[in-house]
Amino acid sequence: MADSSFDIVSKIDRQEVDNALSQAAKELAQRYDFKGTGAEIKWSGDLIEISANADDRASAILEVFKEKLIKRQQSLKIVDATEPRASGRESKITVTLKEGISTEDAKKVGKLIRDEGPKGVKVQVQGDELRVTSKKRDDLQAVQALVKEQDYDFAVQFTNYR
Repeated sequence: MADSSFDIVSKIDRQEVDNALSQAAKELAQRYDFKGTGAEIKWSGDLIEISANADDRASAILEVFKEKLIKRQQSLKIVDATEPRASGRESKITVTLKEGISTEDAKKVGKLIRDEGPKGVKVQVQGDELRVTSKKRDDLQAVQALVKEQDYDFAVQFTNYR
């Protein structure tokens, strides 16, 4: 029988993030406490730019955006926001979306699987993702459970389950 496998990845669903951003922008336009404050959230290339007339308002906009991401089943670990900074009369926050698993994080996950996972499971680092293979599907499910239990600083998804 051929080996079964799956990939451990950290990918962003851009459509869901875009929908969350649109919902947050719509809420800002409707909420009384943001009326007339110049508060806005928008794409700026691959980054998300938040601007308001005060630091606390900019932080509140970020919280609204995070709530919308949660409702769309997106991990908050993809969000990397700067501290509010003054830019003229405005306060701005730049949000970067983290995607992919770094080499050292991939090594950590691989070591965890080799040390604590079932025997006979192989792990290969392939760019910014990991391929996990085994002869038994039950072992792969055990590895998925093991990886889900860990609290990494990046979002984890499992794809290409064969």
